[in-house]
Amino acid sequence: MNFKKITSIVSVVLIAALLIYGIKLYRDIFSDNTKFTENEFFVHIPSDATYEDVKKIISPFIENMDHFEMVASKRSYIENVKSGRFLFKKGMNSFELVSTLRQNVPVKLAFNNQERLENVVGRVGSQIEADSISLMKIFKDSTFLKENGFTEDNVISICLPNTYEFYWNTKADKFRDKMIKEYRKFWNTERTSKALKLGLNPVQVMTLASIVHKETVKKDERPRVARVYLNRLKLGMPLQADPTVIFAKKKQLSNFDTIIKRVYFNDLKINSPYNTYFYLGLPPGPIAMPDITAIEAVLNPENNDYIYFCASVSKFGYHEFASDLNQHAANRKKYVEWLDKQIAKK
Repeated sequence: MNFKKITSIVSVVLIAALLIYGIKLYRDIFSDNTKFTENEFFVHIPSDATYEDVKKIISPFIENMDHFEMVASKRSYIENVKSGRFLFKKGMNSFELVSTLRQNVPVKLAFNNQERLENVVGRVGSQIEADSISLMKIFKDSTFLKENGFTEDNVISICLPNTYEFYWNTKADKFRDKMIKEYRKFWNTERTSKALKLGLNPVQVMTLASIVHKETVKKDERPRVARVYLNRLKLGMPLQADPTVIFAKKKQLSNFDTIIKRVYFNDLKINSPYNTYFYLGLPPGPIAMPDITAIEAVLNPENNDYIYFCASVSKFGYHEFASDLNQHAANRKKYVEWLDKQIAKK
């Protein structure tokens, strides 16, 4: 056998070997390397996670870790682990898995109708890496409160109801900083000027808006209710808002899961700064997170001279308004009689 023939055979063998290796390598890199039944789900990699931590987290979902590690090594992922929220899809290959672990997917974080800061941070803490304890601590940081003119009672004001976009690995202080930035953006010159014309600052508007929000679910009625409370404040009358009594009672019971459907005479005697039957003026802070319509209702109240209102028996969910005590007494009598009948039917 001559040298040329030997060379040709060796070349063919080498090409065949390289071809086989190439096919195997291609399969290792680009064949399905997942083992989960869902079409897709998110994997969360904590801050400061190492490559070994990542392997422990994703190994239940990877068919062949050797194939994944080979690609991770070739693509320098091992030295560049990224924390965050990553989308795994059924049928991904090792190349795609490494790629997706570099694409931090933001969380659409929505919150509204939260009664207290504890509820807000609880909801937020269930959707991002920062837990409710660290969030509560950062919101109540004395330096932050002093520098921004808030108290522990009214700092919930900065949490405007909306849908926000955050990365899952957002730190507690970064979340708070985003909220104060959005708060300042919301309280632009126009809104601040409107508040000042009413004799209120932004936090006081938020506090009154929380009462209006709780008082009526009817958005078209909120500007009317807001004016009633503004009229009372102007006259030096107590607000006498039932929602503040309910809040005071829950606070007294240390149980905000309590469902209170009716305010009784003895409840009006609760000695709490949140009880606006007991104390003049606004409570120390919002009794809930008001939505934007309630805030705008306070800033743009209806022009009326009403001082009193009570639930309507003819328009469910709405109220009957009055400018004098006699008319209010008549309206209230109708409501009490109707309510007693409803209770008797049960």
